[in-house]
Amino acid sequence: MPKEYSKEDIEKFTLYVLEKPEGYNYLLEKKHLELLATLDAIRGDSKAFGFLMRNKEFVLAGFVNAIWDDASALKMLIENKFYVWAAVANIVNGDDKAIQLLTSTNNQHFVALALAIQKRIREDNDKNSNLFNFMNFFKKRSEEHTSELQSLAYLVCR
Repeated sequence: MPKEYSKEDIEKFTLYVLEKPEGYNYLLEKKHLELLATLDAIRGDSKAFGFLMRNKEFVLAGFVNAIWDDASALKMLIENKFYVWAAVANIVNGDDKAIQLLTSTNNQHFVALALAIQKRIREDNDKNSNLFNFMNFFKKRSEEHTSELQSLAYLVCR
């Protein structure tokens, strides 16, 4: 069963995404290492993604891949009723309707998380502004995780 996170957990995760030390300290204190790894995986760290997989954090691993526009990951989140994580991934990818959905269900803290992730990705891309390198990174990352995610869908559905 995937972990349930409190509103405070998500708010502190958002602070961590925004590079605020109190977010990192909170997540470390609460032993939410999977959330720390999630941001690193979003930012392209294959070891962090491997950590999520080894620790059976399949929802978060699917969320990471859904952010990177992997349709099968998004489908897995929806089919397994992880609607909030699917909506967060969609917001990161520019879906304003997902903002309305989360706001209407009193999940504004997840909207804030999505917008923070989106901002962080943009900042990372600005630091590595060569589009050619970004496209190579995206292609490489996608290839690395496709087979892991295919087995992920199988494990979540079992």
